[in-house]
Amino acid sequence: MPDYSTYELNTQEKYLFYSVGFCCLFTVMFLFYHSVLIAVIAGGFVVKLAPFVERQLAQRRQNRLCVQFKDMLYSLSSSLASGRQMEEAIIEADQVLSLMYADSEPIMKEIKNMKSNILENNESDKHLLMDFAMRSHSEDINNFVQVYITCRSMGGNMEKVLSHTADILTDKMNIRREIQALTAQKKLEGRIISLMPLGMLLALNLASPAYIAVLYTTLSGRVIMTLCLVLTGAGFVLMEKLTRIEV
Repeated sequence: MPDYSTYELNTQEKYLFYSVGFCCLFTVMFLFYHSVLIAVIAGGFVVKLAPFVERQLAQRRQNRLCVQFKDMLYSLSSSLASGRQMEEAIIEADQVLSLMYADSEPIMKEIKNMKSNILENNESDKHLLMDFAMRSHSEDINNFVQVYITCRSMGGNMEKVLSHTADILTDKMNIRREIQALTAQKKLEGRIISLMPLGMLLALNLASPAYIAVLYTTLSGRVIMTLCLVLTGAGFVLMEKLTRIEV
């Protein structure tokens, strides 16, 4: 089973990313230097951006897992309330969640893995949940597992614990969605402002190429364009950091 803090692009994703990334880098560098050689060389650096994209995809998968985990908790809570043990609740959760999610979703893969290990290998639910929490790298999932282990060792109302945990997760997700909705417009505005120099440069190249020809034919022009490229990139990175809010 995967470690949710990392993500590796598959063959199809790599092909799509490298193709689109190369075209974007080629276009940007050609706009700034009007040199096919420089643009091709710069386009080759798209491989250096793969780890950044993989981190973003890993974060999205973690967020999706946490949302789906909330539904898993409600299913487990209902099963425990009807008198079933945790192992039985996990097996039943496979049937319940399959009505909501496709088998390719992270939570379904985890549930099916737990179910298989319980039925075929007789592994304990405690061990399986601890392994799940460790690989998820999610504070919410880890906290739930720790509470479950404590309740199992010392005694406690598991149905109430699961229901309360699911309610807390729901509240956190609602707050996260509200914050994302409030900052979405500002993020879009920030990206437009950061990328506006590229649009202006493209417009000048199309409307009046002779007016900016000096920027491509003289040493001082090359220096100015290089400085503009660096500042544009720095502005985009800074804007992304300023609009990134973690909940």
